[in-house]
Amino acid sequence: MEYLAAPAAPTQGSMYLQPPGTWIQCALESRELLALCLKKIKASLSKVRLIDAGFIWTEPHSKRLKLKLTVQKEVINGAVLQQVFVVEYLIQSQMCEDCHRIEAKDFWKAVVQVRQKTLHKKTFYYLEQLILKHRLHQNTLRIKEIHDGLDFYYSSKQHAQKMVDFLQCTVPSRSKSSQRLTSHDVHSNVYNYKSTFSVEIVPVCKDNVVCLSPKLAQSLGNMSQICVCIRVTSTVHLIDPSTLQIAEIDGNTYWRHPFNSLFNPKQLEEFIVMDINRVQEKKKPAGAGARSNKHTLAEAWVKKTSELNTDHQYFCCTHLGHILNPGDLVLGFDLANCNLNDEFVNKMSPHNIPDVVLIKKSYDRAKRQHRRNWKLKELERDREGTDTDDERQYQDFLEDLEEDEAIRKNVNIYRNADIPVESDTDDDGAPRISLAEMLEDLHISEDATGGEGANMMTE
Repeated sequence: MEYLAAPAAPTQGSMYLQPPGTWIQCALESRELLALCLKKIKASLSKVRLIDAGFIWTEPHSKRLKLKLTVQKEVINGAVLQQVFVVEYLIQSQMCEDCHRIEAKDFWKAVVQVRQKTLHKKTFYYLEQLILKHRLHQNTLRIKEIHDGLDFYYSSKQHAQKMVDFLQCTVPSRSKSSQRLTSHDVHSNVYNYKSTFSVEIVPVCKDNVVCLSPKLAQSLGNMSQICVCIRVTSTVHLIDPSTLQIAEIDGNTYWRHPFNSLFNPKQLEEFIVMDINRVQEKKKPAGAGARSNKHTLAEAWVKKTSELNTDHQYFCCTHLGHILNPGDLVLGFDLANCNLNDEFVNKMSPHNIPDVVLIKKSYDRAKRQHRRNWKLKELERDREGTDTDDERQYQDFLEDLEEDEAIRKNVNIYRNADIPVESDTDDDGAPRISLAEMLEDLHISEDATGGEGANMMTE
């Protein structure tokens, strides 16, 4: 009986050890596997002539292979003797070097540390979907989630560098790298290093209110310093709510002229629209930048829902004139009654600072969750622990996908068959994703197709 080293299950496309240290991929009853088996008994066949060789069927999970061999040898007075016999091989499970590294989990040669110094994880949720869509997670040994980012562990520096290049193309960021010597062979002059790549994403998320430096605002077409971030892709997309002027800021521009968010998402307040007037487009001044065609400039009087028993109202200009009507609820930030600690805001004239900045229209979240008939996939990662705030932030991200088609086209959205399709008769105006934009979540398993059927599908 001969022995073959192979993975735990000798299925279609398994790896077999070819001594001394080469692993080759062979299908069951293939020519490659036959050649490997014959090499194991090459010494025994040196004195005879091999005429024919073939496999005898065995149960795929029996961990045994049988070869039927026909050999000939010349004996006395030119007579030729032919004999048929069976050689049985026993398959033994063994781990290759790469599998050992993967199973160890702590054995890594490069790590990519992705960080963003914000309280909201919208950018990370978007980045997670991009990684899944482009399958950048396949070469990772381990993915670990921490409070302000993700760590990706790799077995080679090349795979880590590929991830860094992908991040720099998809989100505004900057990176730096370092390496540490782990071992050194003085005889072969081989050095082993562990590499660390640090990627920092700009600390601005969608729906943040920011204050630009005067120099940056002037270079962007003399737009207002107080702007709203409407999207974060490979650049930061800003809009001036008082003029609809838009601008895109890449990572290099941001790090030359950094700015921070004035509020965190927990400071959003709910307002009710008392009156709103659409404003005709004003004549663009000389040197002004481009304006948004997807928004409508409007002047609105709003009141906090927590102050309905008072007569105090706030006046503001907003870029949401195309979706707001009197009586609607809208979320925004109150700049008139807050203490802003920002170097650029402190130097601005009080007349140039709006009382309220409206961010987005408010809908019934429970109703939106109930009728959401789609889902997203998630990365398998080690979590430190989730809380209710993480769930709220994830729901915010799902709502952003429903409201922004530009972000949605970069994400794979799957149909959730567990939730039936509802009619639009009970529509409250909340944005929804059409069935045409969804993918079917297809799963194929051996249990569903049968063992032989699964093999036929993989050939």
